[in-house]
Amino acid sequence: MRSRLTTRVHALLERLFPERRLFLRSDTETRFIRLTSETQLVAWTGGTLVLGWTIIATAILLMDSIGAGNFRAQAQRDQMTYEQRLNALSYERDARAMEAVAAHERFNSALAQISIMQSELLATEEKRRELERGMEVVQATLRTTMRAREEARDQVAALTENTDGETVATLSDDAASTVDLLASALADTASERDQIADDAEFAIGQAQDLQLELRLLQDRNDQIFRQLEEAMLVSVEPLDQMFRAAGMNPDTLINQVRRGYSGTGGPLTPIQFSTRGGDPDPDALRANGILTSMDRINLYRIAAEKAPFSIPVKANFRFTSGFGPRWGRLHAGTDFAGPIGTPIYATADGVVTDAGWSSGYGRLIKIRHEFGIETRYAHLNSMDVRVGQRVSRGDRIGAMGNSGRSTGPHLHYEVRVNGNPVNPMTYIRAGQDVF
Repeated sequence: MRSRLTTRVHALLERLFPERRLFLRSDTETRFIRLTSETQLVAWTGGTLVLGWTIIATAILLMDSIGAGNFRAQAQRDQMTYEQRLNALSYERDARAMEAVAAHERFNSALAQISIMQSELLATEEKRRELERGMEVVQATLRTTMRAREEARDQVAALTENTDGETVATLSDDAASTVDLLASALADTASERDQIADDAEFAIGQAQDLQLELRLLQDRNDQIFRQLEEAMLVSVEPLDQMFRAAGMNPDTLINQVRRGYSGTGGPLTPIQFSTRGGDPDPDALRANGILTSMDRINLYRIAAEKAPFSIPVKANFRFTSGFGPRWGRLHAGTDFAGPIGTPIYATADGVVTDAGWSSGYGRLIKIRHEFGIETRYAHLNSMDVRVGQRVSRGDRIGAMGNSGRSTGPHLHYEVRVNGNPVNPMTYIRAGQDVF
């Protein structure tokens, strides 16, 4: 059975691939190579496989070349779009920085004006009190003068009534002298009465002048109060919005800062009310409201120094990676790319808790701030601080590098609140409109 199958297969191969001979002739002899059907089948199969592999490989290479070209073109387009967006962001950042500088200058100008106005307000308040005391003295003098005038009138009337009923013929020499004395006294009394009347009229005129001056002074005080209140509103609102934009409760921050700075006294001590009874002075209430706003601005300034509203890189840089998912994992910070050695600055007041090597972070600096906030500066080339050192916002703490798991020189900057990473740009953008 097996030989029959072999014979049929061989016969089929003979029909498809008849036996051939390849002659090789030389000068002295002739030789040939016998190519059997099986040999031809193997050769044909091998050639077919090689040809098919060549065609498939060529097609794959062509498709890969076409796909790579499209990918490179798309990558170039994406790169151009990304660079345009970075340029737009850089321009916007510069514009916001200029606006922040202008806002900071306006803020300083407002503080200087507030200081001047506060001095004028205190001087005006003192002058108003002096005028009130002068008014009280004038009114007391006027009342005394009016009483003296009324007493003089009563005396003149009594003397006149006593002298009308007597007869000149029955008067003795003593009585005549008494009448002369009374007449002289009446003349002096009349002269004194006229002088008192003149003094009263002068006092009334002076009181009216003082009242007019007091009204003008009150109008001036009201104008100064309005300017101060407007300046306080313009100064407090941007700071309040800055903290809210960063997700921080301004009232909680103010209370926490006030607990750390609980000393009393100084130029912001509230104005005391009168102890003579009655309702509080409206001007004193307004002045205390302004002083409260000034105290709030000062507390805001202290809180702003302790929160990371600044930017860690002040030289030229590129944003190369933001906060959020990247390659299936959370990228817990923002990357600033620049040359090796670019200075790195602390973004808020705090204490250095770590300054050394940390596996993937490379050279890492950690700074603990108030309000449960911590900032991290990774992949540094050098570190200029030590553990336990206190730093202020804007102090240089190191230089940009390429240490740890890094594909190029850059700063990996993180902000953590109570141990949880948050987007650093939230704080940076919130502070750009104020600082």
